[in-house]
Amino acid sequence: MTVTATPVDQSDQLQPQPVPTARGLRLLRRLVPAAAAALCGVLLYVSFPPRTLWWLALPAFAGFAWVLRGRGWKSALGLGYLFGLGFLLPLLVWTGVEVGPGPWLALVAIEAVFVALVGVGVAAVSRLPAWPVWAAAVWTAGEAARARVPFRGFPWGKIAFGQADGVFLPLAAVGGTPVLGFAVVLCGFGLYEAGRLVVEGRRTRVVRKAAAATALLSVAVPVAGAVAARVLVSDTAENGTATVAVIQGNVPRAGLEFSAQRRAVLDYHARETRKLAADIKAGRTAKPDFVLWPENSSDIDPFSNADAAQIIDDAAKAVGAPISVGGVVERDGKLLNEQILWDPAKGPTQTYDKRQIQPFGEYLPLRSLVGAINKDWTGMVRQDFSRGTKPGVFDFGGAKVGLVTCYEAAFDWAVRSEVTDGAQMISVPSNNATFDRSEMTYQQLAMSRIRAVEHSRTVTVPVTSGVSAVIMPDGRITQKTGMFVPAYLVQKVPLRSSETPATKLGVLPEIALLLVAAGGLGWAIGSGLRARRAADA
Repeated sequence: MTVTATPVDQSDQLQPQPVPTARGLRLLRRLVPAAAAALCGVLLYVSFPPRTLWWLALPAFAGFAWVLRGRGWKSALGLGYLFGLGFLLPLLVWTGVEVGPGPWLALVAIEAVFVALVGVGVAAVSRLPAWPVWAAAVWTAGEAARARVPFRGFPWGKIAFGQADGVFLPLAAVGGTPVLGFAVVLCGFGLYEAGRLVVEGRRTRVVRKAAAATALLSVAVPVAGAVAARVLVSDTAENGTATVAVIQGNVPRAGLEFSAQRRAVLDYHARETRKLAADIKAGRTAKPDFVLWPENSSDIDPFSNADAAQIIDDAAKAVGAPISVGGVVERDGKLLNEQILWDPAKGPTQTYDKRQIQPFGEYLPLRSLVGAINKDWTGMVRQDFSRGTKPGVFDFGGAKVGLVTCYEAAFDWAVRSEVTDGAQMISVPSNNATFDRSEMTYQQLAMSRIRAVEHSRTVTVPVTSGVSAVIMPDGRITQKTGMFVPAYLVQKVPLRSSETPATKLGVLPEIALLLVAAGGLGWAIGSGLRARRAADA
């Protein structure tokens, strides 16, 4: 029998395998850092409230350092912008809840420019000895700029505001939000540098002791500093206590149209106060020394509307305690977002006018330009609010309460001015009904927790629709409400008058970190110029 062998076609095996082209490799080298920058930005967002994953900020900044270290300024600018978009797009999505994506995307596009410029600075100093210190200071400089311009700034998204549940929180009492944020960023950059040096050491069998010490200290010093700063955090009463009631009346419906039901909102807060009065009479709750209503709880001007004044007066008499009422008031041709201290016997006795008013919410910059883009937007802010000029500290029979209205809680100076003016506790009356059930209310609540530790004061947060809360001077939330439910909170809270280092120092820690950033950038620029001259020679 004859067996015929079939020849095997080896042409496929002999064909050369495709190899990546130079163009493909260049594209890959660009896409990986770009994707990593955006994903690290998203990771930073996930570290913010309402989640308690504060520690994710550390790998987020470690990854940011990885994509930036040693880059040229053009690459760093683009990568920084992508990091900013990854962080701010989801963080600020609530700004478009009722007005659509246009304003949200415009805000993020502008704010991400600051992060892009920070990326350039971080890349520039990344070649210096002890670069994590310089780079963290550059980040702080970017936050400082973003908190001041444009339109008097927008500090939302400061790294400190994501650390209310973190181990670094006590550092707020040392130097406020700049020091707290600096420590977190420094630790993240230090973690990257430590990992980089480990990989380098395994490859070269050489350990650079100075660089290793810098990496170790960049992680250890912030953690040790936070542990040491815990002695500054206390909820001990220094000036006795006060029993405070926080009223959340709720609104008829969420969204921009809540204000169309102004009388209903006022009635809801008066009704919840009368419910509190009935519970006091029945012995179900303690009688408060004073009552705090939220911002916009009376959008009907009680100074010009007798019905509104009567409703507030009846509520104050029913509960037998003065009420801080959030009103919209027109005086001398000016529209004011005003807190009014309404005494049950004397009526209105003190007022505080909001000083840091919200652009595009309470006043409209560039009105003609905005109107040209979309006339509906100008209709949302028909008349601009005017700014107050003085701190607001209400004296409730010996208990001095500093008022920080809603948006003002994001600004370091606005909160500190109340404490240095004598406030023994702080109230942050707010109205978040415009933003429905978004994360905005939780982000703002976290700010109030940071402020409590920063100045060692009890902070109350009365909100029209939630989440209202009572926060101890150590940052703990002891009571809070749900969202879009009527409720009241009553609690005895400590009054304090001592000042933390953060309160005493004010803006000085931020200035010091700005000088560090300037020094690092100057050194990096000088080194680059010298290297260029040497190459030309």
